[in-house]
Amino acid sequence: MGLHALRFRLVDSPTSLGAKRRALRAAWLSDTFPSLADMTVLDLGGRVESWAHVAVRPAHVHVVNLEPLPTDLPDWAEADQADACELPKSILSRDYDLVFSNSVLEHVGGHERRRRMAEAIRGLGRAYWVQTPYRYFPVEPHWVAPGMQFLPVSARVVMARRWPLAYSPGKSYAAAIRQVLTTELIGRTELRYLFPDAVIRNERLLGLTKSIIAIRRQ
Repeated sequence: MGLHALRFRLVDSPTSLGAKRRALRAAWLSDTFPSLADMTVLDLGGRVESWAHVAVRPAHVHVVNLEPLPTDLPDWAEADQADACELPKSILSRDYDLVFSNSVLEHVGGHERRRRMAEAIRGLGRAYWVQTPYRYFPVEPHWVAPGMQFLPVSARVVMARRWPLAYSPGKSYAAAIRQVLTTELIGRTELRYLFPDAVIRNERLLGLTKSIIAIRRQ
């Protein structure tokens, strides 16, 4: 089996370990918020299709993403193309039952932008759930590379281009360094600082903390 096929089986396929972990996280979300099916949810950095297949779907989901968004939306969803760290007034003036963000905080571009995103999250939602991969888990999750997050930028760029378990090995230097510089894992101390009114929970794999989640209930 090629290593790229191995990555698909471990992370990307519908039956992969990664998919099973995402399903468990969705179940944890619905257990944490028993009224989720009746909630209005703002999803920063997510995708509408991710909510179409969960066991418990909120009454209304508003997805905000920098990526181009689908125009054909189900009646329970809306979508806007915007920066989660610089949300437009049309979104900031609204109120949501829950603000949700999954594996986005580490990609927004440095502590100051993370602080802005956190400030918006805390102000927009009565409750929130913000998940991010844990910096000190031994395997960097985006490249499935042991210890990659602790290497100098130059070494991470080489791995982003050549590591066979990356999403697309062989990419250009410009694409690799852009991806490396916009992927910055954080630890519990910074997450507590960004969300001082939250409970920080650990998502574990083989007894080790794989991701950390800041949660504020209603």
